[in-house]
Amino acid sequence: MFNLSNQIVIDEAKKIGFDLIGFAPYRLLKKEIQYYEEWINKGYNADMNYLEKNIDKREDVKNILSDAQSVISLGLNYQTNEIHSNQNGYGKISRYAWGKDYHLIIWKKLDELLLSLQAVDPNFDAKSYVDTGPVLDKVWGVNAGIGWIGKHTNLINKEIGSFFFIATIITNHNFEPSPVITDHCGSCTACIDACPTDAIFSEYQLDASKCISYLTIENKAEIPIEFKGKFDNWLFGCDICQDVCPWNKKFSITTSVNEFFPNNNNKEISLNEVIEMTQDEFSKRFKNSPIKRTKLKGLQRNAKFLLGE
Repeated sequence: MFNLSNQIVIDEAKKIGFDLIGFAPYRLLKKEIQYYEEWINKGYNADMNYLEKNIDKREDVKNILSDAQSVISLGLNYQTNEIHSNQNGYGKISRYAWGKDYHLIIWKKLDELLLSLQAVDPNFDAKSYVDTGPVLDKVWGVNAGIGWIGKHTNLINKEIGSFFFIATIITNHNFEPSPVITDHCGSCTACIDACPTDAIFSEYQLDASKCISYLTIENKAEIPIEFKGKFDNWLFGCDICQDVCPWNKKFSITTSVNEFFPNNNNKEISLNEVIEMTQDEFSKRFKNSPIKRTKLKGLQRNAKFLLGE
């Protein structure tokens, strides 16, 4: 018999700093995986081949935790309500990468949360992920009632918008399910209309090979010439589809996590500075930053592209 309740988990998670907490019952994600595989088969994942692996785990979380009964979805707000200055000769950084790498922050919070829950009930077992494992985080977020998937394919919450990270905990405890939030995008197409590369080619449909975030981060090749003049000075990532979303314009709130605020002037960076940067300078400046993901070679490629070289 478990001693844990939904409220205990909510109280502990909020104490640790999570903004959103929801609970979903275990189930097979058959329809979702069918849609996911169709998306993969059409090549919309570009060269992110890792998305094609572990389909069995993405469909059935019992292949991750054999006695899984529930999934807990958590959201951590990273909105700082600061804006880019759009200086000439500078490249913009996506706001999620202004501060410390969110993985480092959330992994620590998850460890703390799981330890506190196991202290309440030693029989509690769980596996946790922060977008680095074979889990459909956004799908479970919808099932757990922390938001709905918007037309830009990001999760949106009515209280805080879409600028939040998602963590997923698969558990052996049968929690009471949270009510699911219905889609509130309505007839709005702001994100589709604003995407400069037509990556959001239809409602709820994203072609990663055209997405500025993919092209500046995950992409290892040269940026196709067809996108010249369409990047709006985005050097690392892109926030356009979220910036124009009415839910963010009206309801976003400032994060309580100080580490998400701009660090080392990483909100926007001189393009010439990037081109002249040494590996040692890159490693030191971006040691605990998501920007290190693109590596110096990738960041310099992006800077040259924005400068028209």
